[in-house]
Amino acid sequence: MPVEIVRVRPAAVDAFFRAHEREALKTFYNFSVIWHEQSHDIAAKNGDDVVGALRLRIAASLAHIERVIVAPERRRQGIARRLLDDAADIANYYNCHKMTLLVPHRSAAQTFFEACGYREEAVLPQHTFKLDMSSMRKFLL
Repeated sequence: MPVEIVRVRPAAVDAFFRAHEREALKTFYNFSVIWHEQSHDIAAKNGDDVVGALRLRIAASLAHIERVIVAPERRRQGIARRLLDDAADIANYYNCHKMTLLVPHRSAAQTFFEACGYREEAVLPQHTFKLDMSSMRKFLL
């Protein structure tokens, strides 16, 4: 029977990934990987209102900040730094050796993260929306 390539919803391949991912990662990295991917959401709240949030993904002893957003009227009050500190605490708990994130190259966001101790690891030319993106990292251990 010929193989057909089709587009599906994520739930349609979840079981396949669970069944084959560990062996695929072992082959890819050429050693056994304990993957345990997980996400952590952190919120900054003022009463019942969320004024900032961060999503952290952890996999294979690496932490990656997928997004950090602070409400415009609450910026420049240290909220993002506190969210980043809490994310670092979570990453340290899971023995991550570094945290990474992507920002537009030479942007105000890059300047902010550099002030928070992150350093440029690489520049990805025309990566997102055809913009150069800086891969930033902060070593934890």
